[in-house]
Amino acid sequence: MSIRHGAITRRAVTAVLAAAALSLSTACGGGDSGSDDKKSSNSASTDPGKPQESGDGGGSTVPDKGKTLATINGSNGFRITVYGAARDEGGFLTVSGAVENTTSKRQFTPLQWSGQESQVKRTGPSLAGMTLVDKADKKRYYVLRDTDGFPLTTTGMSSLDSGKSVDFFAQFPAPPNETTTLDLQIPLMPTATIEIS
Repeated sequence: MSIRHGAITRRAVTAVLAAAALSLSTACGGGDSGSDDKKSSNSASTDPGKPQESGDGGGSTVPDKGKTLATINGSNGFRITVYGAARDEGGFLTVSGAVENTTSKRQFTPLQWSGQESQVKRTGPSLAGMTLVDKADKKRYYVLRDTDGFPLTTTGMSSLDSGKSVDFFAQFPAPPNETTTLDLQIPLMPTATIEIS
């Protein structure tokens, strides 16, 4: 009698568990798969001329273009406009601006902009080679790296179509509070002096 009672109990428990699993899978997997496909295709649409950012974890950074700190025209057809150099509370200095292709054809960004370190080369084209120089204190500041060695700057800047531009940012250690101006150096581009806000 007890064996038969145990078998009936096991069947009842199995049936309850199967029903619970079925209702859970329906609840979690429910929804119209067509609408999910539409959402993902709409959110993934991008401008083919605009570089994609990857590895910096910060997403797009749109600078405040109300004030121009410097305009750098390179012989390679790129124009770099710096709109901001702001101190953050965490002891960082964030430089933001835009890179524009001023030529009549698609241009590939110089490899030298990415820097020479093997770790930053893994991120692809970027502005990791950018530096700031404090002439008064005779110090050079490099773009910060995260714990994996990735630069804290815009990445994925492989090329730009004619007349197109892309916003950028780069984070550096903040210089002392008494420092108000720095020289911005980007490989293959003229040096520009910027004012810290």
